[in-house]
Amino acid sequence: MLTMNVHDKIAIDPKIMHGKPVIKDTRIPVYVVLSLLAGGMKEEEIIREYPDLTKKDIAACLEHAAQLAQEEFYALEV
Repeated sequence: MLTMNVHDKIAIDPKIMHGKPVIKDTRIPVYVVLSLLAGGMKEEEIIREYPDLTKKDIAACLEHAAQLAQEEFYALEV
C-alpha cells in the first residue's frame, strides 16, 4: 500500500528542468532515478552516485510512477 505523500518529495516547477518532476531541493529528475532502478541499480548504488538522495526520495519516485500508471487517458477523436 502506498502511504507516502509524494508531494513532500517530488517537485514540478517550469523553471527547474523544464518542468519535469524532480526530487525536491535537487535538480535530479524522477525519470533518471526510475531509469537507474529499471537498469538494475540497487538503492545503495544510486545513493552513492547521487549522495543528495535518500531511500525515501527513491521510494517517492516509485510512488510517483505508480500514481501516473493509475491515471486514465482517453484518445480524442478527430
